[in-house]
Amino acid sequence: MNFDDFLILTSKIKNIPLPAQASQFKMVPPFRQELLKQQAEAIKTAKSAGVVALFYPNNNQETHLVLILRKTYKGVHSAQIGFPGGKLEPQDTSIEAAAIRETFEEVGVPSKNIKVLRALSEVYIPPSNFYVYPFIAISKETPQFIKQDDEVEAIIEVALTHFLDDASIITQYVKTSYSIEVEVPAFKLNNHVVWGATAMMLSEIKDLLKQLM
Repeated sequence: MNFDDFLILTSKIKNIPLPAQASQFKMVPPFRQELLKQQAEAIKTAKSAGVVALFYPNNNQETHLVLILRKTYKGVHSAQIGFPGGKLEPQDTSIEAAAIRETFEEVGVPSKNIKVLRALSEVYIPPSNFYVYPFIAISKETPQFIKQDDEVEAIIEVALTHFLDDASIITQYVKTSYSIEVEVPAFKLNNHVVWGATAMMLSEIKDLLKQLM
């Protein structure tokens, strides 16, 4: 989709209700409800983080979305696909500000180029005990991405048409942070399997955009 058409499409995005859990639950891993029960006490002290679903024009003025492949490390989100973003720090004035700051740090898009269209529904992540608050945003300029080498393995640019294609939704066996292998609903984007919290957020974004089409 041409980016000018995307801008017209999203001009009324604040005026429609969020699909929220109705969309998120389409991509919920089968073990999530059990984890939420186990984490009932921990949830009360969950930390906060913000991420940005950033849409932008590529060099051909076609609309794309940026995702990142995280580095392999000893942690629950090792080598996973996600949105740029991160946890709320003392210097941040809001979770939105934290998400924008971290997006600049991780993929190099200047804060002044990021326009948030609206906040989306938060997602709780049991393994790390975080509430993640996503924001859908645009950059009217084609970004010159610069990855944060110590945290980001690769920057993944996904065409909007590919993301919205129902054929991108699959089921896949994955190894979880609890060292068990389970079959989960997922997106397959640019040959990367995206599941868990990121897939739940992507599902809401997809349904939100399709309401506007």
